[in-house]
Amino acid sequence: MSTVAAEAGSGARLLGQVVGSSRPLSWVNTAYPFAAAYLLAGGGVDLVLVLGTIWFLVPYNLLMYGVNDVFDYESDIRNPRKGGVEGMVLDRRVHSLTIWSAVLLNVPFVAALVALGDLRSTLVLAVSVFAVVAYSAPLLRFKERPFLDSLTSSTHFVSPAVLGLALADAPVTGTAAAALGGFFAWGVASHAFGAVQDIEADRAGGIGSVGTVLGARRTTWFALGAYLLAGLLLLTLPWPATLAAALVLPYLANVAPYLRLRDTECERAHDGWRRFLWLNYLTGFLVTQLLILLTLSG
Repeated sequence: MSTVAAEAGSGARLLGQVVGSSRPLSWVNTAYPFAAAYLLAGGGVDLVLVLGTIWFLVPYNLLMYGVNDVFDYESDIRNPRKGGVEGMVLDRRVHSLTIWSAVLLNVPFVAALVALGDLRSTLVLAVSVFAVVAYSAPLLRFKERPFLDSLTSSTHFVSPAVLGLALADAPVTGTAAAALGGFFAWGVASHAFGAVQDIEADRAGGIGSVGTVLGARRTTWFALGAYLLAGLLLLTLPWPATLAAALVLPYLANVAPYLRLRDTECERAHDGWRRFLWLNYLTGFLVTQLLILLTLSG
């Protein structure tokens, strides 16, 4: 192989790491809530929908996960879970490229959405971007602040839906508040359960989280309680949206086997976390069917 070809191959691998750090498996988790909320609130297939969906599909996730992979490098190289779909171990050579790519890809979209929105949507946008950066960036590092870590993580996934509603100029109704509240509680529960598998590693690395404070058993119970709260909030929605409450049941079943988990065996929760990742796709499909039903029923 020539030197030029070898360098090209190396460059492609490094660029692939940057793209991989955006967690392609999770792209839909932020783009879908935005697009669905915008369209359901009366927004059309227009420039706002296209820009917002593309932004939440890739650049937003690169800012969220790529920045996280850069600043978590020292702990990631010691974490056996990293190196696949659950997170890259970024080569040091692409740390600067990842940061610059995240900034340069996000700024045009954020500027355009500010120009296309109003004060309310701009405030939501500001909260969304701040939550993404604050989760991993030095000094702030919300991911190391117990309970604030779960709240911030949930904001990452709920704020796209809130921004979609704001850009469509949707009114703030009790139904919207209950739906978003249920979604937020689901996000808090999911983050907390995800923290369980890393309790021992985080403690060894001196990293705080909701899991390190509560321990495996109580964190799992906390996640169970937050999932139940999500279900109760969704039960307050008008029929047939009430059916969304049933989507919480698989998540309750997923965490239930770990309610007696000891800290020393926290890594057993990884099996539950892997089921959670694929469960999200099934839930997304069922939510789509429910949204179609809601649209057809007027």
